[in-house]
Parts: sequence; C-alpha cells; structure tokens
Amino acid sequence: MIRVALVDDQALVREGFAAILRVEPDIEVAALAATGREAIAAARTGHLDIVVMDIRMPELDGIEATREIVRAPDPPRVLILTTFDADELVYHAMRAGASGFLLKDAPPGRLARAIRDVAAGETLVDAGIARRLVERFVAHPAPGPGTPEPLTELSARELEVLRGLGRGRSNAEIAAGLHLSPATVKSHVASVLRKLGLRDRIQAVIAAYETGLIEPGGEGDRTFDM
Repeated sequence: MIRVALVDDQALVREGFAAILRVEPDIEVAALAATGREAIAAARTGHLDIVVMDIRMPELDGIEATREIVRAPDPPRVLILTTFDADELVYHAMRAGASGFLLKDAPPGRLARAIRDVAAGETLVDAGIARRLVERFVAHPAPGPGTPEPLTELSARELEVLRGLGRGRSNAEIAAGLHLSPATVKSHVASVLRKLGLRDRIQAVIAAYETGLIEPGGEGDRTFDM
C-alpha cells in the first residue's frame, strides 16, 4: 500500500484529489494538509511514501517544505503539483529534492499513475525538460583545468554516463552511445547517484551542469585528466 499525503491550500482541490485516490486499491490517503508546515508535520509522523505537494502556498511554500522533508532520514518522495507558467519554481523544487512534477490540470487517472511511478523510484519529469530548466536558471562555473572536485570519485566511464544523464538521455540511449548493455548503464547510474549523494536523475542533470561537465547551448563535452 502506498501511503500518501495531499498538500494544497485549497480545500476543494485537496478533497478532489482525495476522492480520486480513494478508489485506488493500492493507494491510501493517509493525510491532508493545507500548508507547507502541516506537510512537514505529516511527513514526520505519518510514515508516508509520497507527499503530493502544491508548489504555491501561503505561510510556507512547497519548495521550502520539500527541502525540509527530504532532509529527514529515509524521507517520503515528493511529487510537486505545478502549472505551465512556473518554470523557475519547478527548477527550485528540483534543487530542493522533489522527485516528480505533475500539472494540476492533468487527467484524473494521471495522478494515481504518477504516484505509483514515483513510489517505484522513477523520476516523473522528462529529463529534457529538466535540462531546459537547468540551462535557464543554473549558475555555471568557468571552465578550468582538471576534474571538478565533486566528480573526482567517478570513474571515466561514470563521467560518460553522467554526461548522458545531463543531456536528458535514457539508459537505453546512453547504452547505445557507449556500446554497453542497458543493465550495465543502470549499474553505472546507481553508482553515480550514490557517489555524488544524489536522490535521482533530476539531481544528476543539475550536477552535470553545476560542475561544468555539460555546458549550456550544446553537447558541451569537457574532458578531464583522470
């Protein structure tokens, strides 16, 4: 059973989402919250798997609430509810540790599928969209010699895999480009996330740009002496 908290400052929205989810046999609506602070409290005490979080709320918004929730040991994953006009907010929610994004006007059945995907460890946002957001908002370091310090623990192959992640490529696409099996790439992805202390592929996209491994506006290959 997937235990879910629904967080939105509009009661009708909360109750509407709850009604949609309560008919799903594998999803339990364990908590309803109207503010970011209530969401944090629910995450601390509710043994939750997923927090479905509105990005815009008074008192404490979804970004700050997400940042606080994911700091806890073994936190629930956060699925952000957003709108088409919230690029900058979505980027900051990515930075805060959200694991997925869903448009508020998505079809009703999409919410349950999104919750299942995020609960299964998937990243619910197209990595190409993540790349566009990162290119627009991230601060890029000036190119310099040597491998950036955060990447020194990665092998040459893991750096290549991180480049692929940064470009928004799937495991299959990375595997084809590097002439590896998808299973091998999956293992490398897990190793990259573990070594860099990243939660998911979204944060890997951000890391690839923030370290200068990928540069905006192109393929952005940089090579480092290992």
